[in-house]
Amino acid sequence: MSARNDSLQVIYEDNHLLAVSKTAELPTMGVAEDRESLLTVAKEYIAEKYDKPGNVYLGIVSRLDAPVTGLVLLARTSKAAARLSEAFRTRQVRKIYLAVVAGRPPEDAGVLEHYLRKDERHRKVHVTHAGAEGAQQARLSYQLLGSAGGLSLLEIELDTGRKHQIRVQLAKIGCSIVGDRKYGGSEDFSPGIALHSYRAEFEHPVRREPMELKARLPKSWARHGGVSRLPLPN
Repeated sequence: MSARNDSLQVIYEDNHLLAVSKTAELPTMGVAEDRESLLTVAKEYIAEKYDKPGNVYLGIVSRLDAPVTGLVLLARTSKAAARLSEAFRTRQVRKIYLAVVAGRPPEDAGVLEHYLRKDERHRKVHVTHAGAEGAQQARLSYQLLGSAGGLSLLEIELDTGRKHQIRVQLAKIGCSIVGDRKYGGSEDFSPGIALHSYRAEFEHPVRREPMELKARLPKSWARHGGVSRLPLPN
C-alpha cells in the first residue's frame, strides 16, 4: 500500500505541520496494527517523501470520527504538537464544519448547549443533565446556509470538542445528520455521513503567523441528489 493514494489528501505541509483532508470511514488513529488509519497513512507518506528510515514522528492534535470527512491537523515535531494541543485546549483554534441535516432547525442561527455523557457499552453519546456522573458540557453555534427538498445545510462552529458532539446535539433538536444512522439519520449517504470538517483558523505553532486552512467537500456531496440542491461551497 502506498501512502500516496485516496486516503491522504495533503492541504498544507511544512517542517512543523501537516494538514490533510480525511476520507470517509478512515479512522484517525487508535485501531489495531493491521488496520489502516489516517496516522499510519500519513506516517508512510512522510517516510516515503523524505526517505526517512525508522519511526516517523507525527502528533495528532485534532481527531474526526471515522464517518466524518475533512481537515485534520498533525504536528511534525513535539514542540508543534504541544503548542497546538494547548491552543485547542484554550479554545484558540476556530473549527468550522459543514453539515447536511434532515429538516430545518427551529431558528436560522443559534447556540446549542447540552450536557453529554458517553455510553461506552453501546459506543454512543447521550444528552444528560449537568449533575449526571461523567457529564461534560457541550456548546456549538450554527448558521443556516440554505434549505431544499427537506434538507438543510448548516455551518457549525465548535466551542467545545466533545466526542460525537455535533452529531448528538443536532439530533437532539430534531435535525439528524444525513446518513448518520447511529443518531437517527434515515437517508443513505454511504460512505460516511454528511458532516465535513471544512475550515480551521489558528496561529502557526512556531512562526506565530495566522493560518486559515480549508478542506474541499468530497465529490460525493455533489453527487447526492438531495444534497446537490443545497448551496454547497466550491
